[in-house]
Amino acid sequence: MGLSTGVLVDAWGDWPELVRRAADVSPYAVELSALSGTELPGLTEYLRSSPRLPFRYVSVHAPSKDPSGDEAELLGRLPLWVRSIVVHPDVLPSDLTPYRRLGSRLLIENMDARKTEGQSVAELAEIFTELPDAGFCLDVAHSWSLDHSAEQHLSHDLLDAFRRRLRHVHLSSLDEDGQHVELSLEHEELFAPVLDRCRDVPWILEASPPLRWS
Repeated sequence: MGLSTGVLVDAWGDWPELVRRAADVSPYAVELSALSGTELPGLTEYLRSSPRLPFRYVSVHAPSKDPSGDEAELLGRLPLWVRSIVVHPDVLPSDLTPYRRLGSRLLIENMDARKTEGQSVAELAEIFTELPDAGFCLDVAHSWSLDHSAEQHLSHDLLDAFRRRLRHVHLSSLDEDGQHVELSLEHEELFAPVLDRCRDVPWILEASPPLRWS
């Protein structure tokens, strides 16, 4: 388990500080989040400087807003020890050739109820047809936003379809505005059967760890 640096809003852009604070949560895994297109050049430059990082698993979250158009080129310059690059399908361009070059490091994340695409098995299957080497990032809170059932059918359907592509999990709860917040006890219990199927991949927290865990 590890932290997404997108949680640490007061230090955005200060990559050494973000790394230090993420490592305080977990030295195993991290997701370095360049959520805006303006942040990605700085992150790429930082990682190409060969910083000493404590993590066994390093991933990058590509911009989900304000794209500049050259994201695929910058992502392709990331060092090979960056294991995964998470992208939102709704910001992918019509020509996916540059992203196809990222191979198996590219992860497609399922979207939440606020989006109009990239939510269902069928919609994601179309993307994987165009990006056959890409992996899958399951965001359990996103699928919950579309399926509030106790059985969590959508999450299980996504795993049934794309389990062999699964590379990591995003874990949190969502507030009324769809923003990632600390995982509630209710959701911890509700998501447990889904997470039980994801024990062999990193779980990335998209909010601070619940105080009850300490």
